[in-house]
Amino acid sequence: MTQIYKIPESVLVVIHTDDMQVLLLERADRPGFWQSVTGSKDTPEESLHETAVREVQEETGIVVAASGSPLVTAHMVAADCLCDWHLSNVYEIYPVWRHRYAPGVTRNTEHVFGLRVPRATPVRLAPREHLNMVWLPYREAADRCFSASNAEAILQLPAHRQTGA
Repeated sequence: MTQIYKIPESVLVVIHTDDMQVLLLERADRPGFWQSVTGSKDTPEESLHETAVREVQEETGIVVAASGSPLVTAHMVAADCLCDWHLSNVYEIYPVWRHRYAPGVTRNTEHVFGLRVPRATPVRLAPREHLNMVWLPYREAADRCFSASNAEAILQLPAHRQTGA
């Protein structure tokens, strides 16, 4: 069987409310490690926007509707609520997760998005990925993140929320 490696290009999606409450998820494979939604591209052709939409749905059950589509369930948010913040970080992949990447790959490029959701949006965790969730004021959320790049992205929220996401 051929090993399928993760692509070292990913998204980080800061899910937040209008009042800057941020959703954090506790990793199932590392209890106590809190983070935003993250995930790698599935294929080199998958756009970063598509990756963000897919990862949000997989990890939280929140569906980002296609442009112009009606919102038919409480789990759906409008397409314009997802915004590319045009920020990216290149970081060293933690050694514990390097086996997921091709031999010799040690760095990942992570692209930051924001997703503005109504406060009452239901969240349905992917049990294989996350144990718990919590909504926190953005500064507290940044303090709880295990990843410095995730904390840094959350601290950028005030500068980006005026853009609609």
